[in-house]
Amino acid sequence: MARIVMKFGGTSVADLERIRHVAARVKREVDSGNEVAVVVSAMAGTTNRLVGWCTQLAPLHDAREYDAVVATGEQVTAGLLAIALQALGVAARSWLGWQIPLATDDAHGKARIQSIEGAELIRRMQSGQVPVVAGFQGVGPDRRVTTLGRGGSDTSAVALAAALRADRCDIYTDVDGIYTTDPRIVARARKLVKIAYEEMLELASVGAKVLQTRSVELAMKERVRVQVLSSFDDGTSLGGDLPGTLVVDEDEIVEQEIVSGIAYSRDEAKVTVRGVPDRPGVAAAIFGPLSAASINVDMIVQNVSADGTTDLTFTLNRADLPRAEQTLGEHRAGIGFAALLADREVAKISVVGVGMRSHSGVASTMFRTLADKGINIQVISTSEIKVSVLIAAEYTELAVRALHTAYGLDA
Repeated sequence: MARIVMKFGGTSVADLERIRHVAARVKREVDSGNEVAVVVSAMAGTTNRLVGWCTQLAPLHDAREYDAVVATGEQVTAGLLAIALQALGVAARSWLGWQIPLATDDAHGKARIQSIEGAELIRRMQSGQVPVVAGFQGVGPDRRVTTLGRGGSDTSAVALAAALRADRCDIYTDVDGIYTTDPRIVARARKLVKIAYEEMLELASVGAKVLQTRSVELAMKERVRVQVLSSFDDGTSLGGDLPGTLVVDEDEIVEQEIVSGIAYSRDEAKVTVRGVPDRPGVAAAIFGPLSAASINVDMIVQNVSADGTTDLTFTLNRADLPRAEQTLGEHRAGIGFAALLADREVAKISVVGVGMRSHSGVASTMFRTLADKGINIQVISTSEIKVSVLIAAEYTELAVRALHTAYGLDA
């Protein structure tokens, strides 16, 4: 007998028929003698619709009320799946974040999990009941509903698996595993049998949509064994005919590629702060207010001019651009910049692999490949196992295909 957390994404619970299919899959695990908890996302398209309503009413809306609205999508799915399980004779009940409770900080819209009380859920599972937990949500210190950011149901599932001391966390989605790149762009992309936590963390952080960044970070910290599976295949379990991809410790991977995957993100925006006085503390004056506004900044480049000023360029999530422009505008006098330029038509392309630690030439291969295709690089950033570049959005697919071939990843 194993204790398993099963998480189902929005496409897996997109309508009543798919919810029935999920219920049947959960029942098979229960009938096998396993203790099961389920985490669900909102039905496909629901969260986008709820977010759209908030934005239409007020682009700079109250984040606390935003959370109250968008958290309802998962509440609906949890209740519907509990009903579907009960119809199959499986004891089940739905749980919202505040009922567990899943406690978070007060960063509404981007809350971070602080603790989960798992004792009651464990007791229910041991008695044969299946808890169906609404993902993506928790409760803040002010006792108001919080949400964990887009894709936060993955984080909910991994955190719950850690709190319940589960044997593994199965993430069911609309793909059958983790690929070397997006197979919709590169037909010869290969499915990976295993991938290291660190590689998956980098891929998730730079645009791979299969797992949310914080969920991988938490899995690595808590050593939660994660399996990515398709909810539309029948043989998707450990040892099954159609296994997914396991996210594991690096030492479990025998044959390690230099580059494991190519990721891209079209959700980027580039901001350039022009004519900033070149003096100590100016970077803190720019990024301090952005941090206080819970705006995450990614790639940063600084160019110093001969006239004693500097231009500072950085990237951020496109959805945060209006708030960033407003925040910097409010602090313009203190910063002393001449102009603020924004570009939404950019994309970030990244190559990732733990093998890069012991092999040189990865970056030069990337730069040469893009140059051969006539693609200009605007910004570069690196880590020990990643190289990322910012390019014009119109070249995204061309860049991904060229790099996938250049690193020998084609099937």
